[in-house]
Amino acid sequence: MQGNSLVKKAPGVSAFLLEGSKPPFIVVMYLLVMTTFLNQSVLNIHVGFFSLFLYRLVLIVAVILFFFHVMRERNLPQFWDQANVKGVLLFLLFWMTYGAVSLLWSKSVIEGMKSLILLGMGISFVFLAVFTFRKMNHLFLFYGIWMVMTVILMVIGLINHFAHIQLPTSTLYGGPEYKLSYPTSVFFNQNDFATFLTISLFFFLSITRNSKQVFLKTACLFLAIICVYLIYLTDSRASLLGVMLGLIVYVFILLPVYFKRMAAIIGSTLFLVGVIVFFEKFIHFFNGSTFYSSNELLPSNVARLNLLKNTLHFSLESFGFGVGAGNIPFYLKNESIYATNQVVEVHNWLAEIMGNYGILILLGYITMYAYLFIRLYKLYKTRSNRDQKGLLEACMMGLIGFAVSSISPSSISNLFFHWVFLGFVICIVSVFTGKKNQPHKENSY
Repeated sequence: MQGNSLVKKAPGVSAFLLEGSKPPFIVVMYLLVMTTFLNQSVLNIHVGFFSLFLYRLVLIVAVILFFFHVMRERNLPQFWDQANVKGVLLFLLFWMTYGAVSLLWSKSVIEGMKSLILLGMGISFVFLAVFTFRKMNHLFLFYGIWMVMTVILMVIGLINHFAHIQLPTSTLYGGPEYKLSYPTSVFFNQNDFATFLTISLFFFLSITRNSKQVFLKTACLFLAIICVYLIYLTDSRASLLGVMLGLIVYVFILLPVYFKRMAAIIGSTLFLVGVIVFFEKFIHFFNGSTFYSSNELLPSNVARLNLLKNTLHFSLESFGFGVGAGNIPFYLKNESIYATNQVVEVHNWLAEIMGNYGILILLGYITMYAYLFIRLYKLYKTRSNRDQKGLLEACMMGLIGFAVSSISPSSISNLFFHWVFLGFVICIVSVFTGKKNQPHKENSY
C-alpha cells in the first residue's frame, strides 16, 4: 500500500504524521487541543505588541514539526489529496491572502498585522487538524478532550460564582463585589465563556441521547443542565437564544418526516407573523437610536445597534472591500458617526468579518458555514451507527448555537476555541466523506 511504503521511507520523526507511524506529532496535536481551553491562565509572555502563551507556543512547535516533515519528504500533495474538504481549505487560504493584501489600504498596519497573526494561527490549526485527525478514533478522542476540558472550565466557573474568586486573566479580577459572581472561568469575560458553553452544551446532549451506558447518559445530562445554568448566570442573552434555537433545530432534526413538514409550516407561519407584527417596532428602534447625543450614555441595545450601523457605513465607504484586517476598532474609535459609549469592538462576528475583510469574505464565510452544516446533515441521514450520529449531532447543533451566540463577545477573532471547534467540524466532514462508502462497525461510548 502507498501509506506503508511512505512509512518505510520516513523513519522516526519524519514519519510522525503518516498512518502506522510513531505517534509524536499526533500527541502534540492533542496537547494543542487541550491547551486551547487554558487560554492565558497558565503562561503569558509579552513580545512587543504580541503575547505568547501555552496554546500559541504549542501551535508554533506543531507548525515547525509539520513543515520539517513535508520539506524533508516532499509529500504535502499527498496530505492535500487525502483531504476531502479542499473547497473549505482553499477559501481559508484565500481569506488569509485577501487579509494580507488589505494591509495596502489599512489605516493601522499594526492592528492589521495583529489581526492577521490571529487569523493565520486559527487557519494553521484547521490545516494541521485536517492533515492529522484522519481516523474515526482520532475524532472520538478529540471529542473526549473537548468535554473533559469543558468540565474543568465549568468547575472554575462555579467557583467564580459561589466563591467570588476570579482568575487574573478575567476583566472582573479585582473588580467590584457585585460583579465577581459572574462566571468567566479562564476567559476575559462572561460573554466569551457563555459562547464556549453554548457549543459544549450540545456535546453533552449528544452523548445523553446516543450513549448506551446509563451512567454516562445521566452524567452528561447533569453536565448539560449545569452548562445551561452557567450560561444563565452570565446574563448572555445571545447565548441563551443560541441554546433555544439549537434545541429547536435539534428537535426538528429528530422528528419523523411527516412531523417535520408540519413543524416547518407552523414555524414559517409563526416567523412571518412575528416579522409583520414587530417590523414597525424594529424600524422605530433602528431610527430612534440616532436621537441620542454623542456624550449621552446609551442603553446597551442601542450602543450595539450603533456599532453595527457604523460598521455598515465603513463597509459601504470602502465599496464593500472592508477597511482592512483588524482595522474596525481603529475606525470605531476615531471615525464613528453614531455614538457607541466609546466601545470599539463590533460585538458581532459576521459584522466583524464584513467590516474588516469586506462583503466577499463575509459571503464566503457564510457559504462555508452553510456547506458544513448541510454536509453534516446529509452524512447524518446516511448513518446508523449511534456513536457517529452523536458526533454529527454535536457538530450540527454546535454550529447553530455558535452562529447565534457569536454576537455576544466583543470579538471572536481572539477566541481560540472557535477555530478549534471549526477545525473539529471540518475534520469530521473530511473523515466521514472519505468513509461514506465503507461499512461501519458499531461502537459504544
